[in-house]
Amino acid sequence: MIKVCFICHGNICRSPMAEFVFKDIVLKKGVADLFEIASCATSREEIGCDIHYGTKDKLKKEGIAFTRRRAVQLTREDYEYYDYLLAMDTNNLRNINRIIGSDSLNKVHLLLEFADLNRSIADPWYTGDFDETYKDVCLGCEAFFEYLKLKGEI
Repeated sequence: MIKVCFICHGNICRSPMAEFVFKDIVLKKGVADLFEIASCATSREEIGCDIHYGTKDKLKKEGIAFTRRRAVQLTREDYEYYDYLLAMDTNNLRNINRIIGSDSLNKVHLLLEFADLNRSIADPWYTGDFDETYKDVCLGCEAFFEYLKLKGEI
């Protein structure tokens, strides 16, 4: 089982978008049973809240299934549990390291690293542009899937 956690600031926009996009990818590729996929926040600001309506609207428009959920915060124990902790932006990286202490096992990455891009995914909470965020999330998720294939994990 490959355990993946997508991480953003509040766990209501980008990280649940990535969670459900990646669930859709592995389902369509016929390997969903090999994965456990989740998402969480680095902050406590949105704990308990469901997915942002802009993310829901975009996922519906793209035909990506999602479920009602509650935002949760990353814990130190999550670092031990998950194989990959994939951040949406560089601020998330800093906050993840603050929570986990250090990434001695090299589990923490920017999602777009896998697409050979050293940049953040814009937060639609601030930009209002869920289309651009979705495009980057898909790019990162597809590249991450290919990375796992090349690595021989799937």
